[in-house]
Amino acid sequence: MALLAALVAPLAELLSAATRVTVLTGAGVSAASGVPTFRGAGGLWKQHRPESLTTAEAFARDPALAWEWYAWRRSTIAACRPNRAHEVISGWSRHYADFTLITQNVDGLHEAAGTRRVVRMHGSLWELQCSDRCAAAPARWEDRRADFVELPPRCPHCDGLVRPGVVWFGESLDTEVMKQCEAALDCDLFLTIGTSSVVYPAASLAPEAKRRGAYTVEINPEAPPASATLDLAIQAPAEVALDALDRSARAS
Repeated sequence: MALLAALVAPLAELLSAATRVTVLTGAGVSAASGVPTFRGAGGLWKQHRPESLTTAEAFARDPALAWEWYAWRRSTIAACRPNRAHEVISGWSRHYADFTLITQNVDGLHEAAGTRRVVRMHGSLWELQCSDRCAAAPARWEDRRADFVELPPRCPHCDGLVRPGVVWFGESLDTEVMKQCEAALDCDLFLTIGTSSVVYPAASLAPEAKRRGAYTVEINPEAPPASATLDLAIQAPAEVALDALDRSARAS
């Protein structure tokens, strides 16, 4: 804890002096809330790798199986609550007039914590869209149900299959979302929190922010290769590091 305090103290000073702050978050931010990361040796669901169920091909092949996975995930996350990391980031979003949160997470916990100016790179688990893109349905609509009477659910407008409003493997990110991400790279301080920063395009954001003059920070329990290219790397869980950082900033 003494080492962590020594690392966050100068960062707290930078936070106090900054006017433009951008944060990029990944699955590690939600881990303390009980949201499964589905990584590693235990990352299986009914003998399936989640990655094998999160593609357009998997949905076309067996939409009922894909939706079983998403319905289970929705019901699991519905019981989760924001943790200390979400709370600290939410506080920053209200403190800084020029703040952007870019998240790779689809669980909605940042929004539940009251975070403002959220850019969702991969969409939301709590939104749906018509897989046939029928003209009568909006591009995406919110649906907070954890349980569905019928799987896969049907579009209320054309009776076609409904898919989750998330970006699947192999799909391109929304161009407007990417524009918002790029605009947020013009900042004083860029923090990457709870993500390994090895998957593109998210992995390119911190280096580009640094190129534009931002002080770049990574907070993650592990130290991936990207750490060497940033200004500061803090090896700690998001909720622990952000709590220490928030306390230090309030004391200064």
